[in-house]
Amino acid sequence: MNIGVYPGTFDPITHGHTDIITRSLRVFDKVIVAVAPNLGKSPLFDLAERVEMVKLATKDLAQVEVEPFEGLLVQYVRQRGARAVIRGLRAISDFEHEFQMALINRRLDQTVESVFFMPREEYSYLTSSIIKEVASLGGPVKDFVHPEVAKRLHQRLRRHHP
Repeated sequence: MNIGVYPGTFDPITHGHTDIITRSLRVFDKVIVAVAPNLGKSPLFDLAERVEMVKLATKDLAQVEVEPFEGLLVQYVRQRGARAVIRGLRAISDFEHEFQMALINRRLDQTVESVFFMPREEYSYLTSSIIKEVASLGGPVKDFVHPEVAKRLHQRLRRHHP
């Protein structure tokens, strides 16, 4: 079975993320969405909440598994029997960071490939940070995230910014 791992913080998962997941299923038999704690980013949602939201957003995709992960990505990829790391490239600004990560991952384990997907144009500007900013200012995010994710975002941000 050809397995790919799509790692990320997913704070929160956006339609751009789900677009990358759907596109990657054209190449991989199974995609594991690996939700990372990434404490350096000070996530709005805790790890369990983010895993739950990714599961909600991908519930109709039978070939997708969602789980938390910690540690070195290439080790996780190997442990899960996967062959590649899946990453999305929205704009040229993403390329430098993703290129560096792909090279270090290759240096750490030459058997793990990096595969890059571009989202549909209407999602190319979406980031979780932008979505959180729009939601924090009371703006509608229903066109950018799963309806349940939008609801949770507004509930969480109301608590933080009354």
